Amino acid sequence: MTILETIIIAVVEGLTEFLPISSTGHMILTAAVLGMKSSDFLKLFTICIQFGAILSVLVIYWRKFIPHGDKRDWIEFYMKLFVAFLPAVFFGLVLKKYIDQMLESVMTVGVSLLLGGIVLLFVDKWLEKNEQSELDYFKAFKIGFFQVLAMIPGVSRSGATIVGGMAQGLTRAQAAEFSFFLAVPTMFAATAKDLLDYYQSGFVLNQEQINILLLGNVIAFIVAFLAIKSFIGFLNKHGFKVFGYYRIIVGLLVIAFASRLSFVD
Repeated sequence: MTILETIIIAVVEGLTEFLPISSTGHMILTAAVLGMKSSDFLKLFTICIQFGAILSVLVIYWRKFIPHGDKRDWIEFYMKLFVAFLPAVFFGLVLKKYIDQMLESVMTVGVSLLLGGIVLLFVDKWLEKNEQSELDYFKAFKIGFFQVLAMIPGVSRSGATIVGGMAQGLTRAQAAEFSFFLAVPTMFAATAKDLLDYYQSGFVLNQEQINILLLGNVIAFIVAFLAIKSFIGFLNKHGFKVFGYYRIIVGLLVIAFASRLSFVD
């Protein structure tokens, strides 16, 4: 990977990580547009730099993650995150081989973007504005299953978990914040697992690759930090429809592109 390719993909990751349009899908598409060939390191890079973007959540919401006040409150906060995290752990381990295969499929991204876009067009009607409500353990566990859907490239982890939260009666803001919090253990585990698998497969990161990973994470962190601050306000004001239209348009373009490539081959 070149420095320019690293910067471009990291910017795309930072901009899209917290939007319901799939950061992984957009990174796969960006790599395809840049003419980058699929490789084990590229797959590792697209997973690891998501952790850089997720770190912005720790900075912005640091008071949530550092114990203070009533001990029971922060223990409960971490327990709910753990419960919501469990489905991703189980299915991530069971389906790892298939997930890696899907990371190479542009067509999978296109179809996921299209179908997810159609869903987002109607989410605001299906899940009318909820009042502020309490997130219990069972609701957190069910949101965790929505997160599993995002293992398919193009689905969007944030989109799936926000919709999942709203389906459990949370407001858009509550669902979005919990989605951000849940991303921290999820992406930390995904990054650690991918690094471990990379080494167990016989690969060793050289200094250039380490520098690329560090640069990608720093850029993704900065861009995501700027993006996350405006997302909740935009979501509260405009809802999901604009993201639905965007996904449908991009999805159709990607499907047409992938179909043409398949026809040419």
